[in-house]
Amino acid sequence: MDMNWTVFDSPLGPLTLIGSDAGLVELRFPGRERLSEASRRPNAFAGTTAQLAEYFAGERAAFDLELDLRGSASSLRVWQELLAVPYGETISYGALARAVGRPDEVREVAATVGGTPVPIVVPCHRVVAADGALTGYGGGLERKRALLDLEAPQLSLV
Repeated sequence: MDMNWTVFDSPLGPLTLIGSDAGLVELRFPGRERLSEASRRPNAFAGTTAQLAEYFAGERAAFDLELDLRGSASSLRVWQELLAVPYGETISYGALARAVGRPDEVREVAATVGGTPVPIVVPCHRVVAADGALTGYGGGLERKRALLDLEAPQLSLV
């Protein structure tokens, strides 16, 4: 499959969107390696960038995008569960581990959350410590806080 990419200028900085014919494969925060200009296809991401713009404007609470998530069966289960965490709500790592049937594997589930290939769209920023504290985030804690603040009018711990 051919991989295409573009850059979306977000309030969090430029986000690199990488996709296949099947859907969005990866969303990268600034600071990652450069991609070949030969595969840059901005028009291939018009729907994705429109939905991201609506999200950052506070006009979209859920994404309706084709995703091409790649990972182990257990990783895919965690990411699917993250997609079920509603806008404006958070979940603890422990609760997430219980929800995916891995209550004794909180650290492994947390590592999978940390490796979410399509952050924001797969809302890994909504996962917090049991006491509500913010913990690691691939885009940096300042971006995690910004995303939670964007959703803050409805924010609650589940």
